[in-house]
Amino acid sequence: MEYIPFLKPKVVPKQYYQRYLDEIDESRIYTNNGPLNKRFEERILKEHFNHTGAVVTVSNATIGLLLAISQLKRQGKYALMPSFTFPATPLSAMWCGLEPYYIDIDPEHWCMDEHKLELALEKLGDEAAVVVPYATFGTQLDLAYYESLIRRGIPVVIDAASSFGTTMEEQDLTSFGGAIVYSFHATKSFGIGEGGIVYSGDLELIQSIRRSTNFGFNEERSSGQLGLNGKISEYTAAVGLATLDVFSEKIKIREKIGEWYKEALNDYKLLESGWKVQAIAGKIVNQFYPILCPVDQENRFYVDKLQALAIQVRTYFSPPCHRQKMFDYHPRTSLAVTEEISRRILSLPVWEDIRKEQVERIVRSLIHE
Repeated sequence: MEYIPFLKPKVVPKQYYQRYLDEIDESRIYTNNGPLNKRFEERILKEHFNHTGAVVTVSNATIGLLLAISQLKRQGKYALMPSFTFPATPLSAMWCGLEPYYIDIDPEHWCMDEHKLELALEKLGDEAAVVVPYATFGTQLDLAYYESLIRRGIPVVIDAASSFGTTMEEQDLTSFGGAIVYSFHATKSFGIGEGGIVYSGDLELIQSIRRSTNFGFNEERSSGQLGLNGKISEYTAAVGLATLDVFSEKIKIREKIGEWYKEALNDYKLLESGWKVQAIAGKIVNQFYPILCPVDQENRFYVDKLQALAIQVRTYFSPPCHRQKMFDYHPRTSLAVTEEISRRILSLPVWEDIRKEQVERIVRSLIHE
């Protein structure tokens, strides 16, 4: 029986970035915001943000979150965020001296419930230092709502780790005054190994984060603010530029795989038998394919069943953060929806070489017998 892994990351092969490596050999500039990194940032801004706002590369998205939160947080104690997210979100806030405060998610989009967030903001008042929503699995958030928080003096840092390449619907993020952090980890749709970016419509914020990625150095190379080494090398920028060259093709492949899943779910009538997919806003580039098993069943049964059939699946995010030892003491709202989604979530395989018959076999294997 052919084994189907959950992911098979595919970073561009070296022939795609060899010409960029030749430029590094010629320039003998290897890091410190060199010419390839500058070109990488310029192309990202032009090709994905309509040449508006500003962007800075970071060594990984966790560092991006940490630096953005540290720059934007106001006086206060709590970072309000969902528990249905990767541990990088609460850990970044904790490194900034804040305590995560978990807000439940909505049952359709699986993002932070804005009504429950409002109730928590009213309860916590000035103790709320920053709001950190997670754009779940790449879906689009309501930026108008989060802009309204910023106008009320509440800082916002969006964890958009899975969202690079998402096509927005009727929203313009180029004027967003908070920070949006994207991941370029090898497992992401735009995977380059390690790396990420922070985007904002606030140019001074991005310049300040850029200084923080380089030990807080100012133009006189004197450390004038809290910093660390969060830069990417020219080699990472080379892979990034080569990935930009082919990203539109990668998007098409992943969109096609998403369509295969939709067709198979319909063909095998899983949605009619109680399976449920995420309500997506915008057009996302699937990193994997999330789905909920029927209400009266649990994901653990399907993880074991598919494993026995040589199919590897995951359960992002189960357990949710508040069920993990590092975070289980943090305050929270009722997390009834988070608990329910986490109990039923399955993350199905997506990788660029997967075949249609493999997708059909995965979906067929979900039929409860």
